Amino acid sequence: MTDPVPYPFNAGQGLALAEAYREAQLTPRPIRVQLPYGEPAWLVTRYQEARFVLTDSRFSRAMATRRDAPRTTPVSPIGLVATDPPDHTRLRRPAARAFTARRAEALRPRVREIAEAAVRRLAAEGAPADLVENVALPVPIAVICELLGVPVEDRARFRGWSDTVLSTSGATPQGFMAATRELKAYMGALLERRRAEPADDLMTALLRARDEEAAPEGEGQASHEELVELCIALLLGGYETTATQLANFVWVLLTEHPEALARLADHPDEARSWVEELLRFVPLAASASLPRYAVQDLDVGGVRVRAGEPVLVAIGAANRDALRFPGPDDLDPGRDTSGHLAFGHGIHRCAGAALARVELQEGLRALARLLPGLRPAGDATWKSAAFLRGPATLPVRW
Repeated sequence: MTDPVPYPFNAGQGLALAEAYREAQLTPRPIRVQLPYGEPAWLVTRYQEARFVLTDSRFSRAMATRRDAPRTTPVSPIGLVATDPPDHTRLRRPAARAFTARRAEALRPRVREIAEAAVRRLAAEGAPADLVENVALPVPIAVICELLGVPVEDRARFRGWSDTVLSTSGATPQGFMAATRELKAYMGALLERRRAEPADDLMTALLRARDEEAAPEGEGQASHEELVELCIALLLGGYETTATQLANFVWVLLTEHPEALARLADHPDEARSWVEELLRFVPLAASASLPRYAVQDLDVGGVRVRAGEPVLVAIGAANRDALRFPGPDDLDPGRDTSGHLAFGHGIHRCAGAALARVELQEGLRALARLLPGLRPAGDATWKSAAFLRGPATLPVRW
């Protein structure tokens, strides 16, 4: 077996897909990589192999908690993504009932209000202004906190916890653990408050879904601790990823398709196709993460993966696989984007995908309609210590 190559591949500046991914896709089989921490892993970069690893039950996420899992940080991220059925099923069931596409669509008018209010505040501040601080960050944090029932006065604390928990090198392990404890304690207290005082929010809906639905025999219900971690996963996934992608999408459109936002002002329905293509096109993650461990020997793309070996899926590369998406490096809102992996695939697919789509669509629409002539006002600065790639600041004028 050849020595593993150093990983991650992507550079810290910009959103380009590293050439090493292209080389890996042209290699006859998955390659071995070594992350800064943990054991070596197989890296999958092609679309069909990615879907296979993400869906096949012969791969385990839970095994990562018992191994020196490949990772970019000294401490692994929190969350119940590292579970397998039936534990995963017990957690996913209340989320599936409470966090539906219908619920997300019902929230669209409120999301539109939040997005337009943020854009109007940006306009009132005057150009040049930072789109990240004024629109990309406040819109999703307002939406997810309102959805969960987090009081307005506590939202700044949530942003601080999120920044720490999702940091790679910007926080010490001690800081990471402290933020995790504080976030769990706060969310647990809020969950208990919602149990005693139900409200029209997602946290109450999660409790009702858990308490009212009989679990299949042998599976049981989600525990209090699991609901706490589910709410944290929804917070982190619903805030940081959407905020980063909204800034990414605006940056890509302003620098590569400056006519697109102007067209969206007159054709707002096209925001749906633009968002789907941008989800496919933008390689969001700094690296592949969340290893899947083979529970038995099996073949992946022509390589024999032995039981107990981890496999990483490079979603950003798989979404730019020419065998599935012809001309993958062209940004084309008219293409067939069905089946893209931006939200994952299989049982661990992002529970908040429908809401993220609504937020991204309404964010682009608000900017297009309320800020005609939006354009860059200088160079973006880029995140240097985060799981997600994107601008730390994005100066704009109009």
